[in-house]
Amino acid sequence: MIRFLALMTRPLMQRLLVCLALAVLPWSARAFSLNDLQLQLRATPIVRGHFVQQKFLRSLPQPLTSRGDFTLATGRGLLWLLRSPIAQDLRISADGIARRGPDGTWQALPQHTGAGRENRLFLSVLAGDTSGLRENFDLTLTGDAGAWQLMLQPRSVLLRQIFDNIQINGGKLVDRIELREVQGDRSVLQMTDAVAADALTPEEQRAFAD
Repeated sequence: MIRFLALMTRPLMQRLLVCLALAVLPWSARAFSLNDLQLQLRATPIVRGHFVQQKFLRSLPQPLTSRGDFTLATGRGLLWLLRSPIAQDLRISADGIARRGPDGTWQALPQHTGAGRENRLFLSVLAGDTSGLRENFDLTLTGDAGAWQLMLQPRSVLLRQIFDNIQINGGKLVDRIELREVQGDRSVLQMTDAVAADALTPEEQRAFAD
């Protein structure tokens, strides 16, 4: 009798394990969502690091390359400190772009039509602001919290005339952004040695305050 019950129980246990596995699979697929990504990136409101930016133009055999340092502060903006091929300090925010002059003061740069939207887009991409990105793009997120990829497909007619797609890769922080343009040019931005910080330095505070 005991042996009979054991034989009857084994298939039931197998079916139970299969059901549990099927129940876990959809949960695993949903485990890392766009909201999770946004929360993960917002957990580090201040990020510093180095960057290498390459612009691949169809008309040039070699990419245009620039290097420098950056500080991204949620709610403040981005300090983009070029070190090569020229030295130039830029501050990018939702209000526009400013350049630091030789005397240390910041001067707003003229903006062409649509520049404000482009600035907000750039900041949203770097900060992983998925709610802001959803306004203009269809988002597809793959991977997990340790290694993810976010694909942006433009929705509006205007953006579809500029971008084919934008691909963002990262882990705890964003580490690579690739912008593919409709005409075939593309830009690749890589952030290296990025670290989270709890507070701005005095110099950074002055730069964002001016």
